[in-house]
Amino acid sequence: MKYFFIFIMVIALAAAVIIFCYQKRHIADGPGMVNGYTQISVDEAEKMMQRDDGHIIVDVRRQDEYAAGHIPGAVCIPNETIGTGKPALLPDFEQIILIYCRSGRRSKEAAQKLFDMGYNNVFEFGGIIDWKGETVAENPETPEESESATVLVIESGGEEDEKYIRR
Repeated sequence: MKYFFIFIMVIALAAAVIIFCYQKRHIADGPGMVNGYTQISVDEAEKMMQRDDGHIIVDVRRQDEYAAGHIPGAVCIPNETIGTGKPALLPDFEQIILIYCRSGRRSKEAAQKLFDMGYNNVFEFGGIIDWKGETVAENPETPEESESATVLVIESGGEEDEKYIRR
């Protein structure tokens, strides 16, 4: 009887390890539910953005990062401003929300906070550093129009490239 009990315990432990490893691998390998929100790839996010389904794209970086370049149509709701109250730009708890940041850390935090608030269709797709599509900048100013622009000429292979540095 003692050996039978040990045998059952070993089988149960092995099953628990197999289930744990499968779940861990499943989440790490691709899209899936992570603590309530859904993690997707940049390519999947781009496909979702093509649909006319009332989705909203949320950039959770700081305003200055957003202004420097963001995905067209995205709104800026910095991660540090997301608390327990519903953000004004996200009035519908059922709306599809596509969230990104620079590298993926802040967007995961924001996705979790929004899910915990009651948003049901939260999709986190990482960072803009992986984005292959178009980006737009707020108030793009050509260097010639800026009094604080400095032109730096760099020679490479006999050709000159102008680089602009803002102060």
